[in-house]
Parts: sequence; structure tokens; C-alpha cells
Amino acid sequence: MAAAKIKKGDQVIVLSGKDKGKTGEVVRAMPKDGKVVVSGVNIAVRHKKPTQVNPQGGLERSEAPLHISKVAHVVDGKPTRVRFEERDGKKVRVAVKTGDVING
Repeated sequence: MAAAKIKKGDQVIVLSGKDKGKTGEVVRAMPKDGKVVVSGVNIAVRHKKPTQVNPQGGLERSEAPLHISKVAHVVDGKPTRVRFEERDGKKVRVAVKTGDVING
């Protein structure tokens, strides 16, 4: 599999779906599944029955994984592609639009 262009801690923007246009930080990356979990995006709601641990029950909201193709790196509020370059003998991620090195 190719090197990961999106990693944990990256700022990304959602390109399609119900949360299109929202930005957030990657909380978890799952490269084998090709998915990422972004904070505040793709919120799934589960109805939980009351239990002894949680006698109130109610709705449980959590972030569900998104396919990696639905997100892109964000630079100055706009999406950009990522390329790999060798700088100072190191392989680094570079934003295509600006040419800036993406830290990580």
C-alpha cells in the first residue's frame, strides 16, 4: 500500500456527503481500511437502553469513520492534494497548492 498522505493530527476538509465543507482534525487514521475519524464530523447517534452502569440510558453520539477519499488536507481554508518530495535527504509531505511542507 502507498504511503499515508493523511495522518493523525492533520487538518482536513470534507469533500462530499452530509458534512461537506466542514473542517476538523484527524483523531484516528486506519490505513488498512482506508478510513479516518475526524473530530466533529460524521456524528453517529446510538440509542442506548438504561443499564446498571448507565441507569439514564439515552442517546450516545460518537464520530464514525469516513473514507479517506472524502477528505483532503486543508491549507488556508481550501483543500489541497499532497505529494511526496525529498528535502534534505528526508521524504516529506508537501501541499501541492502552496509547496509548504506538511508537518508530521
